[in-house]
Order: sequence, then C-alpha cells, then structure tokens
Amino acid sequence: MVKIPIRGTMALLAAAAIVGVTLLWLPAYRLFFAISVGIGIVVAAILYFWHKFRPVREKDIENKRPLGLD
Repeated sequence: MVKIPIRGTMALLAAAAIVGVTLLWLPAYRLFFAISVGIGIVVAAILYFWHKFRPVREKDIENKRPLGLD
C-alpha cells in the first residue's frame, strides 16, 4: 500500500484536489456528490438544532465516571 506522508492542511488540500479532479473527470459523480453534500448538510442542521434546544444536562448522564476514577 502506498502511503503519502502529508498531514494537516496539506492533506485537506490534497483531498479537496482529488475530489475536484474526480468531479471534473467523471461527470456522473457530480449528482452523487451533490446529493451526498445535501444529505450531510441536512443531518448537520438537524443535529445542531437538536443539541441547541435539547442540551445534555448533568442529570441525563447515568454513569458519570465509567472508569471509576475520582
């Protein structure tokens, strides 16, 4: 397996470049990508508003110390 030793911002830029080239090179993936991004935005919005209006409270957590550390 080939491993490219890049991390952080460069890895993000490389991933974005790969996605961009794929979308240009293979037009059939454009619809799939658009649907995937749309679903991701809808799920993110649902989770954001759910946690905004129903935050986790101290009483909602049953086992506050699962490892038994004090």
